[in-house]
Amino acid sequence: MGHSLTRDCSAGLGSSSGAAEQTDSRRQGIRESKMTENSNIEAAGMSASTQPSSPLSGVRKDRSAVWDHFDVENDTEKKAKCKYCGSLIQYWNGTSSMGGHLRRCKQNPNNDSNKRKITTTPTIDEHGALNSPSAPSSTGAKIRHRKRSTEAVPEVTKANGGQLLVDDKSKYKSMLIRAYSSIWMIGGFALIIYMGHLYITAMVVVIQIFMAKELFNLLRRAHEDRQLPGFRLLNWHFFFTAMLFVYGRILSPRLVNTVTSDMVLYRLVSSLIKYHMVICYALYISGFMWFILTLKKKMYKYQFGQYAWTHMILIVVFGQSSFTVASIFEGIFWFLLPATLIVINDIAAYIFGFFFGRTPLIKLSPKKTWEGFIGASISTIISAFLLANVMGRSKWLTCPRKDLTTGWLDCDPGPLFKPEPYSLSGWIPHWFPWQEITILPVQGHALCLGLFASIIAPFGGFFASGFKRAFKIKDFGDSIPGHGGITDRMDCQMVMAVFAYIYHQSFVVPQNLSVEMILDQIFMNLSFDEQQALYRRLGEILQQGFQSHS
Repeated sequence: MGHSLTRDCSAGLGSSSGAAEQTDSRRQGIRESKMTENSNIEAAGMSASTQPSSPLSGVRKDRSAVWDHFDVENDTEKKAKCKYCGSLIQYWNGTSSMGGHLRRCKQNPNNDSNKRKITTTPTIDEHGALNSPSAPSSTGAKIRHRKRSTEAVPEVTKANGGQLLVDDKSKYKSMLIRAYSSIWMIGGFALIIYMGHLYITAMVVVIQIFMAKELFNLLRRAHEDRQLPGFRLLNWHFFFTAMLFVYGRILSPRLVNTVTSDMVLYRLVSSLIKYHMVICYALYISGFMWFILTLKKKMYKYQFGQYAWTHMILIVVFGQSSFTVASIFEGIFWFLLPATLIVINDIAAYIFGFFFGRTPLIKLSPKKTWEGFIGASISTIISAFLLANVMGRSKWLTCPRKDLTTGWLDCDPGPLFKPEPYSLSGWIPHWFPWQEITILPVQGHALCLGLFASIIAPFGGFFASGFKRAFKIKDFGDSIPGHGGITDRMDCQMVMAVFAYIYHQSFVVPQNLSVEMILDQIFMNLSFDEQQALYRRLGEILQQGFQSHS
């Protein structure tokens, strides 16, 4: 019995010591696994921080990586605006606060919370081995993060909004703000129309300058600009060179007609017109050389991007809107009617979408609806027919301006603006008071303009919406409360301005030469001595004609 007790105790002690050894081995395995996992996590964190897809890579070495995700909101108060959530972050002596915001920003697609997380809670299987759901299979393996797209998702982007107006709880407040701004804009616009052609042209130039400013700032980076003093001035050099070229071509005949009575000014203006293209080319090539000489190492990509962006603005924005000035001097009617139709289409689309919009029209602009589009189209076409009858009866709006003066106009409006009676006796009952109506022939052309303004011109707005989504912004600016920036109001106007000018030149202006057209060419292309020689030669030809008839 004593031997058996001894054996039992020995067995008990042996089993307990074996269990203790197994427990110690398990604990040792857990500690080693934890150490291995921590080293893997640190290695993964170091490798992830050096990947190019991370927005904070090399923040301490190159602060421009942080500025890629911010725009300068107020350079005086040192505030930067996050491109993802719109938060204002103050920077004084560095970008550490901005980098910390990027790590916490929920809208940042490369945020730490949006990446694959590593679970550090270990589990033990039946064999005592450590299992971790996200631990790498080997100690030397690196965690690979999938590069996420930076493209904004239209349905969830807060900057553009994905809610229909009919379901928007704050729509009435927004409507009041838009209505208040619209009343001021329409009142100021009417006053400028009353003042005449030169004031309308000045208004268009001011609008173009504000549009260029908004678009230049869209790709501006304050950090890079501080390293390139004077580089921003180069954009405006190209802008005003293009303005001199375009407006010089459009306004030169009117300028010649204005200074004809003054011989000194006439000779000076004639010389400037003759060498106009040479002057513009010299200004452009000087800007080109200026750009080449300012190229700086490590800034090439930014500088060439700005160069291409400037020329895109000149072609797409300035080139299209300049057709407006050409239409103004053909008669304010051909500028005012298309511009008014765009405003009516925009207001009608907003009102119909505000009260009845239920069916989304296009994903690029989630608040646009089919109800608003159809209602605005019908309203615009009807308004075009009625407004043409009202505007076409004013000589101030229909007479073309041949010079750069501001005096009152009095001319023969031509057959397009002369009323023609139409009998309605076969269409309405005899007791109806109006048996005859008068219609201006130009009202037929107005229907074509209204059709374009209601169906094609809105695609300019869709283009602008897609453009803003690409840059993750809500508006191009904030100069007009409730509307955004100047560019937000002019997106459809630019498309309409080009069509109105081309339509007028193709279907309204007579294709044969007129006396006024020939005189304009004589004044522009012949010197004063050549004009005198032409006058004497015409006198001799006419004298010979009279003698032959007699």
